[in-house]
Amino acid sequence: LLPVSQSDDVDLEALVNDMNSSQESLYSTCSGQQTESTPLLHNGQTSSSHHNHMQHNHLRRSQPMHILAVRRLQEEEQQLRTSSLPAIPNPFPELCSPASSPVLSPGSLPPGEPSTGKYIFTEDGMGKVVEIPADMTARDLCQLLVYKSHCVDDNSWALVEHHPLLGLERCLEDHELVVQVQASMNSDGRFLFRKNYAKYEFFRNPLAFFPEHMVAWCQDTNRMIPPSQLLQNFLATSSCPEIQGYLYVKEVGRKSWKKVYVFLRRSGLYCSTKGTSKEPRHLQLLADIEDSNIFTVITGKKQHGAPTDYEFCIKPNKCRGELKELRMLCAEDEQGRTCWMTAFRLFKYGIVLYQNYKIPQQRKTLLSHFSAPVRSVSENSLVAMDFSGRIGRVIDNPVEAQSAAMEEGHAWRKRSQRMNILGSHSPLHHSSLSSVIHIAQLWFHGRITREESHRIIHQQGQVDGLFLLRVSQSNPKAFVLTLCHHQKIKHFQILPCEEDGQVFFSLDDGATKFTDLIQLVEFYQLNRGVLPCKLRHPCTVVAL
Repeated sequence: LLPVSQSDDVDLEALVNDMNSSQESLYSTCSGQQTESTPLLHNGQTSSSHHNHMQHNHLRRSQPMHILAVRRLQEEEQQLRTSSLPAIPNPFPELCSPASSPVLSPGSLPPGEPSTGKYIFTEDGMGKVVEIPADMTARDLCQLLVYKSHCVDDNSWALVEHHPLLGLERCLEDHELVVQVQASMNSDGRFLFRKNYAKYEFFRNPLAFFPEHMVAWCQDTNRMIPPSQLLQNFLATSSCPEIQGYLYVKEVGRKSWKKVYVFLRRSGLYCSTKGTSKEPRHLQLLADIEDSNIFTVITGKKQHGAPTDYEFCIKPNKCRGELKELRMLCAEDEQGRTCWMTAFRLFKYGIVLYQNYKIPQQRKTLLSHFSAPVRSVSENSLVAMDFSGRIGRVIDNPVEAQSAAMEEGHAWRKRSQRMNILGSHSPLHHSSLSSVIHIAQLWFHGRITREESHRIIHQQGQVDGLFLLRVSQSNPKAFVLTLCHHQKIKHFQILPCEEDGQVFFSLDDGATKFTDLIQLVEFYQLNRGVLPCKLRHPCTVVAL
């Protein structure tokens, strides 16, 4: 060890003397390890005998044990500061053992913290960390994720509260605060980011969501209620609409289900103890609307032994994951389940849902005034031209103009086909190109099963025109169009057919042929053809 000057020792002793009482108590625990170093008293001064001895021995006086003691004190002081801070929550508790996996909970955050980090997941299991302020709503978070993921903002994205152990999930309302919802979730709960086309579909087509036999006052007025009046009665606080019908109710503490007549009102969900009687003495409260949320059960038959596949659940906000506190219900069909769940949302939030529905439309109208092009070209100012001769001429005859446009389109397609076949810069043959060009499309889901396609359609809202394409399991060379219509899922096989050495795809046994699946989808987005409805909403799974 190299000797140090006398000033170094003096500075070291001054540093020790300036330590507070908490550091002195910590240093007392380390005194047993300093038998060969300079002994220090409790006030930080060196003993006089040892000080005189060190004046004759520069090498012994220069031993750096003081520095080690000070460093030890500084390290232990840092440990004290660290231990007083809140522990960093583990974002993936399911990947760790239960003993070493702290969960995201309000207690793990310091009081008054303005924002927290959350993991938002997609259906493929990928996640993104997002800093969520305390005042951020579900709509704001969806718009942030759309911006970060470079998605198309079509106002159909939603934030989903998902409980995998309970098999429950629900779509958050746009005005709900994400931090408050997360505070009521248990340890296994997570947020998912996905499409939900049916979120406000009942405002556009209310009669499809509320069958007349389930709405009490529709029967009282001889079923002559216009759609506008139907929605107005649900949104107004003065009117008292009522949803009624039979439901399977799981008995508390038992595995059995009982079919009873149920009424949904603004005050809550009731069942009749005597047939279909509505007398107050025959009504029993099943669940409260104000302090509860309604969830879709995704594991009904497997986990709860539900009699049908159309199960839903009413979960109290104070419930932290105990099955006995959940009110399990089961409908006869998908239309009935959708009616009960939609009416629950309207009874709970009322006019707030309509405001959430109108805000994106008002914002789109406001932005349209600023996004207008600098140069506006009217269709009336466009004319058809013929450049087949030496000079161009204007085509005045509309029939001739239409035939010229069709001829130009066919000529363009023939040129592109000839380039792919003969030569060119494309490394793929035209037939091989048409068989892989659809892979990058959002509506193509590859080789998934029939059950998996049903699950995706259910998740993204069973609205008319919701579709996806997948590889056929029975015929590897064919494809299947999965389409939702009237809350029912239908499948249409797309078969390849060959003509003049070229492969085409067709939905109607060759009556209408397409060179690739992209052309097929674009055609049926504009024309219904043999389908029950046009293709409107593609099922997409985005990677965050």
